[in-house]
Amino acid sequence: MNSTSLKIMLGLSGGVDSSVSAYLLKQQGHDVTAVFMKNWEEDDTSGFCAASEDIADAKKVCEALEIPFHTVNFADKYYEKVFQHFLDEYEAGRTPNPDILCNREIKFRAFLDYALENGAEKIATGHYVQTRVVNNETQMLQAEDPNKDQTYFLWALSQDQIAKAVFPVGHLLKKEVRELANQILLPNSNKKDSTGVCFIGERRFKPFLNRFLSASPGDIYDVTTQKKVGQHQGLIHYTLGQRQGLEIGGLKNSSGEPWFVAEKDLKTNTLWVAQGHDHPALFADGLIAQNLNFISGKAPGMSFRAEAKIRYRQKAVPCEVHITGDVAQVRFDTPERAVTPGQSIVLYQNEICLGGGVIQKKEDHEKPNEPS
Repeated sequence: MNSTSLKIMLGLSGGVDSSVSAYLLKQQGHDVTAVFMKNWEEDDTSGFCAASEDIADAKKVCEALEIPFHTVNFADKYYEKVFQHFLDEYEAGRTPNPDILCNREIKFRAFLDYALENGAEKIATGHYVQTRVVNNETQMLQAEDPNKDQTYFLWALSQDQIAKAVFPVGHLLKKEVRELANQILLPNSNKKDSTGVCFIGERRFKPFLNRFLSASPGDIYDVTTQKKVGQHQGLIHYTLGQRQGLEIGGLKNSSGEPWFVAEKDLKTNTLWVAQGHDHPALFADGLIAQNLNFISGKAPGMSFRAEAKIRYRQKAVPCEVHITGDVAQVRFDTPERAVTPGQSIVLYQNEICLGGGVIQKKEDHEKPNEPS
């Protein structure tokens, strides 16, 4: 152990990124303990949420690296803090991102508390994120690999949370992480990356959602002609910009171009659609966001320039931000497609992730107005 070594508790998922993170931390001389977080109780439909396989992989990695391994069950907290919110948002007609809430409430709150209570000084995860300290403030920076950068999912973290976390693979490219895993002969070196959230896994999303929420069929209307063009299977099953699953076809005087979801009207249970990928109804000049969080603890100003992402892996686009209380009014330099209520807008200045908010509605305007 060296003089700068820390007691670090690592969230080990059984995947390659967190496994390489464990190796790197040990190589740096830290006292590492790995913990597998079980956040979802598997139901009677086996094979969708492969927690048992992931736990087995995590154990093998710890045996190979000779580090202690534990499991902790946060399923009750996950249901209360993440999954219930997920259901509430869908019922309200929005499209939530449960991974963002899971990071804030489980991985960087429940797990962080657990780690500190058990003698750790910091926690670590396999997220592709970088940090640095400037004037006693911990900044969150985009990862070295732009294709894997995960700051979008961590915008809701506080200064205290980010200051207590380390991200060992944030300075590496994904291919370098894979190469290192093979080089050191990790037992899971060829394991595929996981996608989606655990409680959905590989199962079909629509039947899963129908188990928890009731879906009321209704009419589909064309925003251009104002005419009925079909029937939807419940607004909970559609998100703005969606193309698949609309089942509209064979209409007279139709251009033959694909249809996309443009709006959802909960009051009338109506789905509005537009034909053509670049239909004006699919674009917005700006948006209103609430539930704001700035990682530094405060916004850069009441009005400021920034770059924004409204979805993961999107290239950040320039915008103007105006803050009033817990509301941000954002105007894009050029219109953005599929601005989706319930999703997150994440703000950046160069490589620094400032924070973000939850999109409430899209907005078309000539210039920003004071939020009402």
